[in-house]
Amino acid sequence: METKIKLCGLNDVYTLQTLSIETFKETFEADNTETDLQNYLDKAYSLEKLKAEIQEKFSHFYFLYVGREVAGYIKVNTKSAQTEAMSDDSLEIERIYLRRSYQQHGLGKLLMNHVFQLAKENDMKAIWLGVWERNTKAISFYEKHGFAQTGQHSFFMGEDEQIDWIMTKELS
Repeated sequence: METKIKLCGLNDVYTLQTLSIETFKETFEADNTETDLQNYLDKAYSLEKLKAEIQEKFSHFYFLYVGREVAGYIKVNTKSAQTEAMSDDSLEIERIYLRRSYQQHGLGKLLMNHVFQLAKENDMKAIWLGVWERNTKAISFYEKHGFAQTGQHSFFMGEDEQIDWIMTKELS
């Protein structure tokens, strides 16, 4: 299985939008109302918002290709682009998603290793992320990669307040 990780640019915004909506729905559709989910998708993954995120100098999206197919993606943030007030030597994984058909094939590990490499290249001291407390599959994945819960924050899916765990991996 030939894989490649590629930095996204503005010309990738339509693919990013399609992939973002698909993978978010696959992950959270069963646990949220249709209205809350659709309202979130419309706001979070509008073309205007995604274009602005791609152009943010401290945020980067990367596609993971398997052959010629986009299998998943990550979004990482540093400095002022982080969604929580963290130190400038911290890197945030804001999004990490694989299409369902590509899960359980070691591809999440490839994406995570890419993040670790980015952190090393930029002399980061920690990597952190937010994950829904009920997403046990993701939490287990992060724990296997050395992350531990260090806090929590509220995440709103429409009117529904959900709790995200903040998980951090300290780097040496």
